[in-house]
Amino acid sequence: VDIVETGGGLVQPGGSLRLSCTASQNLFSIASMGWFRQAPGNQRELVAIISSGGKTIYAESVKGRFTISRDNAKNTASLQMNSLKPEDTAVYYCKADAFHTGLDGSRDYWGQGTQVTVSS
Repeated sequence: VDIVETGGGLVQPGGSLRLSCTASQNLFSIASMGWFRQAPGNQRELVAIISSGGKTIYAESVKGRFTISRDNAKNTASLQMNSLKPEDTAVYYCKADAFHTGLDGSRDYWGQGTQVTVSS
């Protein structure tokens, strides 16, 4: 497994959660790491993405509430989610654009996803 997400769960509206993503050491030269989410019946959508240089992009719906960060030395990325709303409920996926040991070229690597449920 090249990408592992942790930190999902059930939280009340207005609460906070922190998601973590770890890319295996088989992945290197990771250009970007991002978080996406998919709610039932919806397409997968971008939540936030961060480049190797720290440039970030956020979906309009999460600006000011979510913060993405990464540690290049550890191949990790995190998503701090504050002021959560019921509409944030979804499976959250981590994606890394990276090279893989023993393989040619870079591509996207996805994790299995972690469920986030915002409900009272």
